[in-house]
Amino acid sequence: MLNIHFFTFNEFHENTYILWDETLQCVIIDPGCGNSTEQKILSHFIQQNNLEVSLLLNTHCHIDHILGNQYVANKYNLPLHLHEKELFTYKDTDRWAAMFGLPKFEIPERLVFLTEGDELFFGNTMLKVLFTPGHSIASVSFYEKNSQTLISGDVLFYESIGRTDLPGGNFEILANSIKNVLYKLPNETKVYSGHGPETTIGHEKKNNQHVGV
Repeated sequence: MLNIHFFTFNEFHENTYILWDETLQCVIIDPGCGNSTEQKILSHFIQQNNLEVSLLLNTHCHIDHILGNQYVANKYNLPLHLHEKELFTYKDTDRWAAMFGLPKFEIPERLVFLTEGDELFFGNTMLKVLFTPGHSIASVSFYEKNSQTLISGDVLFYESIGRTDLPGGNFEILANSIKNVLYKLPNETKVYSGHGPETTIGHEKKNNQHVGV
């Protein structure tokens, strides 16, 4: 059985996800813990629940989603999984960091590049990698079929969609990702976004004013 917990971290109010199953193997998706207090909150939860971190995943590499990458990679001795083209986004982060008065970012040395259709395993659980660009140049989403759970990053929100005015963003590409990838999932699929509350595919198909069916 899949369990999900999220923390809302940093000044951008980004959702950082921990997923685990009955084996207590877990994955961390988009660690946004940007200071020592938030890092301790994340690691304390993992320790208190006796979880073993198996994977570090990024849906995309905008600044608010990568603040804790280096911390998690170092603490749990993990490579970072991301789409190779998101390195374009990652390397642009220093410019954004300077704008917000944040230090220069380090990209973890060990990288594993994700491609559409990849299957990622932890414990008894498999996450399918869906290629969903448009908010950034190579955003991916993670889908768990048995529980009908989707981690969508900043592609799809509750009655909204990701912005497309940042480098690598494109509305037509984003709309295609939503219509032809995410909206093809079962209506009951629970959507956990990079910001804000959860929703479902069915609810968004009926109520999302930005991208219809």
